[in-house]
Amino acid sequence: MEKFQKVIAIDPVALTEWGRKEILSSCRSFQIYADLPRDNAEIIRRIGDADAVLLSSNARIDREVLLACPDLRYVGMCCSLYSEESANVDIPCARERGILVKGIRDYGDRGVVEYVLWQLVDLLHGYSREAFYGAPSEITGLKVGFVGFGTSGRMTADALQAFGAEIFYYARSRKENAEAGGMHDLPLHELLAQSDVIITCLNKNVILLHEKEFQKIGSGKIMINTSIGPASDMEPLFRWIQDPRNIFCCDTRAALGPIADQALALPNVRCRYASAGMTRQAYDLLSKKVLDNMKAALRELS
Repeated sequence: MEKFQKVIAIDPVALTEWGRKEILSSCRSFQIYADLPRDNAEIIRRIGDADAVLLSSNARIDREVLLACPDLRYVGMCCSLYSEESANVDIPCARERGILVKGIRDYGDRGVVEYVLWQLVDLLHGYSREAFYGAPSEITGLKVGFVGFGTSGRMTADALQAFGAEIFYYARSRKENAEAGGMHDLPLHELLAQSDVIITCLNKNVILLHEKEFQKIGSGKIMINTSIGPASDMEPLFRWIQDPRNIFCCDTRAALGPIADQALALPNVRCRYASAGMTRQAYDLLSKKVLDNMKAALRELS
Protein backbone atom coordinates (compact mmCIF):
# COMPACT_ATOMS: atom_id res chain seq x y z
CA MET A 1 0.00 0.00 0.00
CA GLU A 2 1.10 3.55 -0.72
CA LYS A 3 2.51 5.51 2.22
CA PHE A 4 2.21 9.13 3.25
CA GLN A 5 5.49 10.94 2.74
CA LYS A 6 5.43 13.16 5.79
CA VAL A 7 2.95 13.16 8.68
CA ILE A 8 2.92 16.02 11.19
CA ALA A 9 0.91 16.15 14.40
CA ILE A 10 0.66 19.89 15.00
CA ASP A 11 -0.12 19.46 18.73
CA PRO A 12 0.13 16.69 21.38
CA VAL A 13 -2.42 14.23 19.99
CA ALA A 14 -3.56 11.52 22.41
CA LEU A 15 -2.04 8.51 20.68
CA THR A 16 -0.68 5.51 22.55
CA GLU A 17 2.93 4.47 22.11
CA TRP A 18 1.94 1.50 19.94
CA GLY A 19 -0.30 3.82 17.91
CA ARG A 20 2.61 6.16 17.21
CA LYS A 21 4.75 3.23 16.08
CA GLU A 22 2.00 2.02 13.76
CA ILE A 23 1.65 5.46 12.20
CA LEU A 24 5.39 5.63 11.65
CA SER A 25 5.17 2.36 9.74
CA SER A 26 2.54 3.86 7.42
CA CYS A 27 4.58 6.91 6.40
CA ARG A 28 8.17 7.86 5.56
CA SER A 29 8.50 10.41 8.40
CA PHE A 30 6.39 11.29 11.42
CA GLN A 31 6.72 14.13 13.94
CA ILE A 32 4.55 15.08 16.92
CA TYR A 33 4.84 18.56 18.41
CA ALA A 34 4.71 18.64 22.20
CA ASP A 35 2.89 21.97 22.57
CA LEU A 36 -0.01 23.89 21.09
CA PRO A 37 0.82 26.19 18.17
CA ARG A 38 0.49 29.89 19.03
CA ASP A 39 -1.19 31.01 15.81
CA ASN A 40 -1.79 30.17 12.16
CA ALA A 41 1.72 31.21 11.18
CA GLU A 42 3.09 28.61 13.61
CA ILE A 43 0.68 25.94 12.31
CA ILE A 44 1.71 26.65 8.71
CA ARG A 45 5.39 26.47 9.66
CA ARG A 46 4.87 23.15 11.44
CA ILE A 47 2.98 21.61 8.53
CA GLY A 48 5.50 22.77 5.95
CA ASP A 49 5.54 20.34 3.03
CA ALA A 50 3.73 17.54 4.88
CA ASP A 51 1.10 15.64 2.93
CA ALA A 52 -0.76 14.49 6.05
CA VAL A 53 -1.58 16.29 9.30
CA LEU A 54 -2.99 15.11 12.62
CA LEU A 55 -4.52 17.33 15.30
CA SER A 56 -6.46 17.09 18.54
CA SER A 57 -9.56 19.02 19.62
CA ASN A 58 -7.27 21.69 21.12
CA ALA A 59 -5.94 22.91 17.76
CA ARG A 60 -7.63 24.33 14.67
CA ILE A 61 -6.95 24.22 10.95
CA ASP A 62 -8.84 26.96 9.17
CA ARG A 63 -9.04 28.25 5.61
CA GLU A 64 -5.89 30.36 5.91
CA VAL A 65 -3.86 27.31 6.89
CA LEU A 66 -5.31 25.07 4.19
CA LEU A 67 -4.63 27.63 1.46
CA ALA A 68 -1.04 28.04 2.64
CA CYS A 69 -0.21 24.30 2.57
CA PRO A 70 -0.35 23.13 -1.07
CA ASP A 71 1.19 19.70 -0.40
CA LEU A 72 -1.48 18.70 2.09
CA ARG A 73 -3.61 15.69 1.05
CA TYR A 74 -5.06 14.46 4.33
CA VAL A 75 -6.14 15.88 7.71
CA GLY A 76 -6.77 13.36 10.47
CA MET A 77 -8.75 14.57 13.46
CA CYS A 78 -7.68 12.66 16.59
CA CYS A 79 -10.91 13.80 18.20
CA SER A 80 -14.64 13.59 17.68
CA LEU A 81 -16.15 14.71 14.39
CA TYR A 82 -19.90 15.16 14.82
CA SER A 83 -20.64 17.66 12.07
CA GLU A 84 -18.86 20.01 9.69
CA GLU A 85 -20.28 23.00 11.58
CA SER A 86 -18.77 21.96 14.91
CA ALA A 87 -15.47 20.65 13.53
CA ASN A 88 -12.15 22.30 14.34
CA VAL A 89 -11.14 21.88 10.68
CA ASP A 90 -12.60 23.94 7.82
CA ILE A 91 -13.98 20.89 6.02
CA PRO A 92 -15.73 22.79 3.18
CA CYS A 93 -12.45 24.52 2.30
CA ALA A 94 -10.59 21.23 2.50
CA ARG A 95 -13.11 19.70 0.11
CA GLU A 96 -12.56 22.57 -2.34
CA ARG A 97 -8.81 21.93 -2.16
CA GLY A 98 -9.15 18.17 -2.65
CA ILE A 99 -7.94 17.50 0.88
CA LEU A 100 -9.51 14.51 2.61
CA VAL A 101 -10.61 15.03 6.23
CA LYS A 102 -11.53 12.21 8.59
CA GLY A 103 -12.48 12.31 12.25
CA ILE A 104 -13.45 9.74 14.84
CA ARG A 105 -16.21 9.28 17.41
CA ASP A 106 -17.56 6.82 19.98
CA TYR A 107 -14.25 6.04 21.67
CA GLY A 108 -14.75 7.38 25.20
CA ASP A 109 -18.38 6.57 25.94
CA ARG A 110 -17.99 3.85 28.58
CA GLY A 111 -16.00 6.14 30.85
CA VAL A 112 -18.75 8.75 30.61
CA VAL A 113 -21.36 6.18 31.66
CA GLU A 114 -19.28 5.20 34.68
CA TYR A 115 -18.73 8.86 35.60
CA VAL A 116 -22.48 9.57 35.62
CA LEU A 117 -23.21 6.48 37.70
CA TRP A 118 -20.48 7.43 40.18
CA GLN A 119 -21.78 10.98 40.58
CA LEU A 120 -25.37 9.94 41.04
CA VAL A 121 -24.65 7.11 43.49
CA ASP A 122 -22.41 9.41 45.53
CA LEU A 123 -24.96 12.25 45.56
CA LEU A 124 -28.00 10.09 46.28
CA HIS A 125 -26.42 7.96 49.01
CA GLY A 126 -24.42 10.78 50.56
CA TYR A 127 -21.06 9.02 50.50
CA SER A 128 -18.95 12.20 50.33
CA ARG A 129 -21.51 14.82 51.41
CA GLU A 130 -25.05 14.96 52.79
CA ALA A 131 -27.42 12.82 50.73
CA PHE A 132 -29.20 14.93 48.12
CA TYR A 133 -32.68 14.03 49.40
CA GLY A 134 -31.68 14.03 53.08
CA ALA A 135 -31.73 10.26 53.45
CA PRO A 136 -29.80 7.73 51.32
CA SER A 137 -31.72 7.10 48.09
CA GLU A 138 -31.48 4.66 45.20
CA ILE A 139 -31.52 5.39 41.48
CA THR A 140 -34.73 3.36 41.40
CA GLY A 141 -37.65 5.64 40.51
CA LEU A 142 -35.41 8.59 39.64
CA LYS A 143 -36.69 10.60 36.66
CA VAL A 144 -33.71 11.27 34.39
CA GLY A 145 -33.96 13.52 31.34
CA PHE A 146 -31.35 13.45 28.57
CA VAL A 147 -30.83 16.56 26.45
CA GLY A 148 -29.18 15.00 23.42
CA PHE A 149 -29.38 11.26 22.89
CA GLY A 150 -26.40 10.09 20.87
CA THR A 151 -24.19 7.11 21.65
CA SER A 152 -23.01 8.14 25.12
CA GLY A 153 -26.48 9.39 26.10
CA ARG A 154 -28.15 6.16 25.09
CA MET A 155 -25.50 4.03 26.81
CA THR A 156 -25.90 6.04 30.00
CA ALA A 157 -29.69 5.78 29.75
CA ASP A 158 -29.47 2.00 29.38
CA ALA A 159 -27.29 1.78 32.49
CA LEU A 160 -29.58 3.99 34.58
CA GLN A 161 -32.68 2.18 33.39
CA ALA A 162 -31.11 -1.09 34.54
CA PHE A 163 -30.98 0.47 38.03
CA GLY A 164 -34.66 1.37 37.86
CA ALA A 165 -34.59 4.98 36.61
CA GLU A 166 -37.37 6.35 34.42
CA ILE A 167 -35.81 7.73 31.24
CA PHE A 168 -36.91 10.74 29.19
CA TYR A 169 -35.00 12.14 26.22
CA TYR A 170 -35.01 15.11 23.86
CA ALA A 171 -33.29 14.59 20.51
CA ARG A 172 -33.44 15.70 16.90
CA SER A 173 -35.38 12.57 15.99
CA ARG A 174 -37.52 10.01 17.77
CA LYS A 175 -35.60 6.85 18.70
CA GLU A 176 -37.92 3.94 17.99
CA ASN A 177 -35.73 1.36 19.73
CA ALA A 178 -35.56 3.55 22.84
CA GLU A 179 -39.34 3.92 22.85
CA ALA A 180 -39.71 0.17 22.50
CA GLY A 181 -37.46 -0.20 25.54
CA GLY A 182 -39.65 2.01 27.71
CA MET A 183 -37.86 5.36 27.28
CA HIS A 184 -39.93 8.45 26.52
CA ASP A 185 -39.42 11.16 23.89
CA LEU A 186 -40.56 14.51 25.33
CA PRO A 187 -40.54 18.16 24.22
CA LEU A 188 -37.61 19.97 25.83
CA HIS A 189 -39.58 22.11 28.29
CA GLU A 190 -41.69 19.18 29.43
CA LEU A 191 -38.59 17.05 29.95
CA LEU A 192 -36.86 19.76 31.98
CA ALA A 193 -39.88 20.28 34.23
CA GLN A 194 -40.49 16.57 34.88
CA SER A 195 -36.91 15.35 35.40
CA ASP A 196 -35.17 15.05 38.76
CA VAL A 197 -31.82 14.81 36.98
CA ILE A 198 -30.91 16.49 33.67
CA ILE A 199 -27.98 15.07 31.71
CA THR A 200 -26.72 17.10 28.76
CA CYS A 201 -25.04 15.05 26.02
CA LEU A 202 -24.69 17.58 23.21
CA ASN A 203 -22.22 18.02 20.37
CA LYS A 204 -19.52 20.63 20.75
CA ASN A 205 -20.80 24.23 20.37
CA VAL A 206 -24.46 23.19 20.64
CA ILE A 207 -26.28 25.33 23.23
CA LEU A 208 -29.87 24.34 24.05
CA LEU A 209 -30.44 25.66 27.58
CA HIS A 210 -31.27 29.34 27.80
CA GLU A 211 -33.14 31.52 30.33
CA LYS A 212 -36.56 29.98 29.64
CA GLU A 213 -35.17 26.48 29.92
CA PHE A 214 -33.71 27.16 33.38
CA GLN A 215 -37.06 28.54 34.47
CA LYS A 216 -38.58 25.21 33.48
CA ILE A 217 -35.92 23.24 35.35
CA GLY A 218 -36.63 25.04 38.62
CA SER A 219 -34.93 24.18 41.92
CA GLY A 220 -33.94 21.00 43.71
CA LYS A 221 -32.45 19.34 40.65
CA ILE A 222 -29.18 17.70 39.64
CA MET A 223 -27.60 18.61 36.30
CA ILE A 224 -24.70 16.66 34.82
CA ASN A 225 -23.01 18.05 31.72
CA THR A 226 -21.19 15.34 29.74
CA SER A 227 -20.80 17.50 26.63
CA ILE A 228 -17.32 18.51 25.44
CA GLY A 229 -18.08 22.16 26.27
CA PRO A 230 -20.94 24.22 27.68
CA ALA A 231 -24.48 23.08 26.89
CA SER A 232 -26.15 26.27 28.15
CA ASP A 233 -25.92 30.03 28.23
CA MET A 234 -23.59 31.01 31.03
CA GLU A 235 -25.59 33.75 32.79
CA PRO A 236 -28.74 31.69 33.49
CA LEU A 237 -26.60 28.66 34.39
CA PHE A 238 -24.65 30.72 36.93
CA ARG A 239 -27.85 32.03 38.49
CA TRP A 240 -29.19 28.48 38.68
CA ILE A 241 -26.13 27.05 40.40
CA GLN A 242 -26.12 29.88 42.94
CA ASP A 243 -29.22 28.22 44.38
CA PRO A 244 -27.78 25.78 46.97
CA ARG A 245 -30.70 23.40 46.38
CA ASN A 246 -29.24 22.59 42.95
CA ILE A 247 -26.20 20.48 42.06
CA PHE A 248 -24.13 20.87 38.89
CA CYS A 249 -21.59 18.22 37.87
CA CYS A 250 -19.05 18.17 35.05
CA ASP A 251 -15.82 16.36 34.33
CA THR A 252 -13.75 19.30 33.01
CA ARG A 253 -13.53 23.07 33.45
CA ALA A 254 -14.42 23.43 29.76
CA ALA A 255 -18.02 22.49 30.57
CA LEU A 256 -18.34 25.76 32.53
CA GLY A 257 -16.78 28.02 29.92
CA PRO A 258 -16.06 31.58 31.05
CA ILE A 259 -17.79 31.20 34.44
CA ALA A 260 -15.52 28.36 35.57
CA ASP A 261 -13.60 30.30 38.23
CA GLN A 262 -16.71 31.68 39.95
CA ALA A 263 -18.73 28.49 39.57
CA LEU A 264 -16.06 26.13 40.89
CA ALA A 265 -15.84 28.15 44.11
CA LEU A 266 -19.41 27.09 44.94
CA PRO A 267 -19.89 23.98 47.13
CA ASN A 268 -22.69 22.60 44.93
CA VAL A 269 -20.55 22.52 41.76
CA ARG A 270 -18.60 19.28 41.33
CA CYS A 271 -15.80 18.96 38.76
CA ARG A 272 -13.27 16.16 38.20
CA TYR A 273 -10.87 18.37 36.19
CA ALA A 274 -10.25 15.45 33.82
CA SER A 275 -12.16 14.02 30.89
CA ALA A 276 -14.28 11.12 32.14
CA GLY A 277 -14.18 9.42 28.78
CA MET A 278 -10.40 9.34 28.38
CA THR A 279 -9.53 6.05 30.02
CA ARG A 280 -6.73 3.64 29.15
CA GLN A 281 -9.18 1.72 26.98
CA ALA A 282 -10.38 4.91 25.29
CA TYR A 283 -6.83 5.90 24.31
CA ASP A 284 -6.37 2.47 22.75
CA LEU A 285 -9.62 2.77 20.82
CA LEU A 286 -8.84 6.34 19.73
CA SER A 287 -5.46 5.24 18.40
CA LYS A 288 -7.00 2.33 16.51
CA LYS A 289 -9.62 4.57 14.91
CA VAL A 290 -7.02 7.18 13.90
CA LEU A 291 -4.93 4.41 12.29
CA ASP A 292 -7.95 2.92 10.53
CA ASN A 293 -8.79 6.36 9.13
CA MET A 294 -5.25 6.83 7.82
CA LYS A 295 -5.33 3.45 6.09
CA ALA A 296 -8.72 4.23 4.57
CA ALA A 297 -7.45 7.64 3.44
CA LEU A 298 -4.48 6.06 1.67
CA ARG A 299 -6.83 3.76 -0.23
CA GLU A 300 -9.13 6.64 -1.19
CA LEU A 301 -6.28 8.92 -2.26
CA SER A 302 -4.33 6.35 -4.23
